[in-house]
Amino acid sequence: MGLLHRPRSTAEALDFLAAGPATLIAGGTDVFPALVDRPPPERLIDLTSIPGLRGIAVGRDAIRIGAATTWTDIARADLPPSCRMLQMAAREIGAIQIQNRATIGGNLCNASPAADGAPPLIALDAQVELASSRGLRVAPVENFLIGNRKTLRAADEIMTAVVIPRAFDDALSVFLKLGARKYLVISIVMAAALVDLDSERRVRVARIAVGAASASARRLRNLESRLVGMPADGDFRARIEDADFAALSPIDDVRATAAYRIDAARELVARALRLAGGAKDA
Repeated sequence: MGLLHRPRSTAEALDFLAAGPATLIAGGTDVFPALVDRPPPERLIDLTSIPGLRGIAVGRDAIRIGAATTWTDIARADLPPSCRMLQMAAREIGAIQIQNRATIGGNLCNASPAADGAPPLIALDAQVELASSRGLRVAPVENFLIGNRKTLRAADEIMTAVVIPRAFDDALSVFLKLGARKYLVISIVMAAALVDLDSERRVRVARIAVGAASASARRLRNLESRLVGMPADGDFRARIEDADFAALSPIDDVRATAAYRIDAARELVARALRLAGGAKDA
């Protein structure tokens, strides 16, 4: 086993990080399974003893989720309807035991193309906070995830929180995931959709993101724009065009072909929009 540090504050964690290369862990549910039969990293920094990194604070303008907050914490939290898709995703991440340990920060920093937390957070315009000895900086989740297992996080930085603006609290939102089975499965494709309606039940704002069909989750901005003004009981499927998925770059692998992923993404987006528009079934 490598050297294990358990800092009690972010400042202490940054000091350990400045001492040389180290692997950050919170739940460890991505780091340790990925080792397979390889030896562990020479230095590990366990962030779970830093009080400020875990917890959810619902402020007037934003919701701040500590980076070491578990998916169980998120699933059980009292959050506005707009965050329902994030809570739905929380319940899809591994088994209950994994949800009890795995963290929102770990899910993002691991940067798997199939990270279930990414599409809802991107659709919610969430940002990440990154701390270093140079200070604190923020970045949209959409920009933070730059590729397969690649992020904007510098080697001397620690993710401290995810911040969600409270722009559309009462909007309905939905997360849908397609896998080879119902539970304990890596996504073939997934979709998150938020629909905010005006007083006449027409779309005022739409937010849509698709995951597991690119190196990182992608927003469908052209489709979002075309949906504005559409009645909630309209035919969302008819508004979806092939060009809406041009930004996606799915691959062929053991779970699905690239062509199937595009077809599945189109269907999931249509279902998610219908449900987020208030329909009882997809």
